[in-house]
Amino acid sequence: MEAAVEPLKGRRIYLLLRERISSGALAVGDRLPGEPTLAAEFGVSRMTLRRALDRLVQENMLERRAGVGTFVHDRDMPHRLRADLSDVFANLREMGRQSSVRLLNFAYVNPPDTITAALNLPSGSRTQRSERVRMMDGVAFSHLTTHVPEAIGATYSEAELASTPLLGLLERSGVVADRATQTMTATLAGPDVAEALEVEIGAPLLSLTRVVHDRDGQGVEHLHALYRPDRFTFQMELLRTGRLGSRRWRPLVASDQPDTSPATESRSRPET
Repeated sequence: MEAAVEPLKGRRIYLLLRERISSGALAVGDRLPGEPTLAAEFGVSRMTLRRALDRLVQENMLERRAGVGTFVHDRDMPHRLRADLSDVFANLREMGRQSSVRLLNFAYVNPPDTITAALNLPSGSRTQRSERVRMMDGVAFSHLTTHVPEAIGATYSEAELASTPLLGLLERSGVVADRATQTMTATLAGPDVAEALEVEIGAPLLSLTRVVHDRDGQGVEHLHALYRPDRFTFQMELLRTGRLGSRRWRPLVASDQPDTSPATESRSRPET
């Protein structure tokens, strides 16, 4: 039983130390306590502790200096993208500019019933299904699975999807994306996604499902996206509104920002 528990203890130590380094609790250049001290702190054998430290060294988060000790390494942290949840479509365009994509799969399929219903498609309809990995500076941060109604998917090729953001291809086909519904949760990486995102099987991921509709309420895209939380974050600016006693938070939008453009200033002056 103890042999089965030790790997779990090692992973826990790895995650704890990784979090301390990522949060800055252990700063660059800090020297870690010696292995006997750390092993006693975590209540594990030195062998288990060493496995956790070895992994952090491999990830370039720690550096061993012979005869001196183990130190937090000064490394170039991968750029972390941030998405504004209050402006879905602007975020999609910006992400397309900042990142590159690798197409894993492209096919026409009969989607699951849940996707057929979400897109408001007739029973038996086919969709263009694709799997893609988005990367920043050559490092994967998201795994995307999209379903698009067949008639829309037929307007672009596999090569175009591998080089052009999907939203741009949809707009080129005449689709006018009007609104989107999205839900967020957390999940664990399965074998295929773990390989694509270069994480361990069972690693925690952010999960987002988004259904995009046109002006007529017809579904035009179903997206299931999985994000590495160490390389991607969601944020939303909120504004406190309403009268005293019934105030609430709502997403901050562009119209809430003061317009200081010359044209606005000119209009605000009395006519002469």
